[in-house]
Amino acid sequence: MALFAREGSHIPSPTVSAFEVGPFMIHFYALTIMAGIILATYLTERRLVARGAAKGVSIDIIVWAVPFGIIGGRIYHVITDPQLYFAPGRSALDAFKIWEGGLGIWGAVAFGALGAWIGCKRHNVSFLAFADAAAPGLVFAQAIGRWGNWFNNEIYGGPTTLPWKLEIHEMAAGRAVLDAAGDPVVLGYFHPTFLYESLWSLLVGILLLLLDRRQQIGSGGVFALYVAFYTAGRFVIEFMRSDPANLILGLRVNTWVSGLIFTLAVLAYIWRKNYPRSSANPVQDETHHVRH
Repeated sequence: MALFAREGSHIPSPTVSAFEVGPFMIHFYALTIMAGIILATYLTERRLVARGAAKGVSIDIIVWAVPFGIIGGRIYHVITDPQLYFAPGRSALDAFKIWEGGLGIWGAVAFGALGAWIGCKRHNVSFLAFADAAAPGLVFAQAIGRWGNWFNNEIYGGPTTLPWKLEIHEMAAGRAVLDAAGDPVVLGYFHPTFLYESLWSLLVGILLLLLDRRQQIGSGGVFALYVAFYTAGRFVIEFMRSDPANLILGLRVNTWVSGLIFTLAVLAYIWRKNYPRSSANPVQDETHHVRH
């Protein structure tokens, strides 16, 4: 499928979001999440070994982090958008249908960090070193995961006539609704905010790799930079999104969350910037020695 269609100059969206393999329904959203996890695991393993960890220990930690992250991401989504599951006419059981989309990044990061902390304690690895090692892979995984929203025809901005406008179909049960002529029903053309966030996440990941290679960033600082850079972009993109969301004082919940977490991340980076570079050895990494 061409990214830009010749006719009308727009980004097409898929008319199916899942396919069947025997008795199983495979959702593209789930496949993008899995692809992101695989890439993040590969990068984290290489980066944690470079920080002094034994080969394979990162996978032992990720086994804890991933399920915690998925559960946390879903909990955050359900809490911030409860009307999707508990309003009249809705089914609370739909809250468990993760494959239909809906993982809140900050719930995933918070619970994933808890799972990683448990894994680090069990395998005697510095949590801050793991966080620094995992940061670029995390944001690359987010870049891949946003393409799951493309398959679901979701996470888009306001209407636009720009050449890169995104075509959105009316979807039901994993397929585009068809009109009387048998053609997919097109709801309109919108800003591809899923793509904006994917590209921003890709840029952040590359920047983190370059900075960590060329600068002596203090323990925990790489993860703090990941959070600060990502939330800065997310803050802007939230103003562009047009999908329904709960508001606080006229702003989307995730706008407030992004602004708050950005501030905390910047403060964390400033606090840690004079510490030594993170080491997988917890005794060495938790030293209170500060560089001069």
